[in-house]
Amino acid sequence: MNSRVEQSKGASSTDLAKYAAAIVLVVAGVFAFYWFQAQLATPVRSIIVALCVVGATAVFLTTDKGHKTRDFFSETRFEMRKVVWPTRQEAIRLTWIVIIAVAIISLILAGFDQIIQWLIRLVLRQ
Repeated sequence: MNSRVEQSKGASSTDLAKYAAAIVLVVAGVFAFYWFQAQLATPVRSIIVALCVVGATAVFLTTDKGHKTRDFFSETRFEMRKVVWPTRQEAIRLTWIVIIAVAIISLILAGFDQIIQWLIRLVLRQ
């Protein structure tokens, strides 16, 4: 990870314009999806929305926050390579342990619920 501390200065005017353009692209895609409901088939309108979202993402990635986002995902991918993943047998064994623990805890909570219900009935009868 990056250990240096950066001071946030706020977005520049070009970044603000790019943010606005990205938002306009997404809104335009959603607007087009509903506006052309009678003229175009749903898959075509969905492709238009997808293209607008891809365009908005491309515009966003050219901003300062976009560069930081790309750096973050790059570092995340690098860190994921360091992870030691469990084997299939370990994963199955741990899954069964979790299932059994959840079943036991749910039975304990159900027992507490029954005891509390019994106590409330006992108190309300008197």
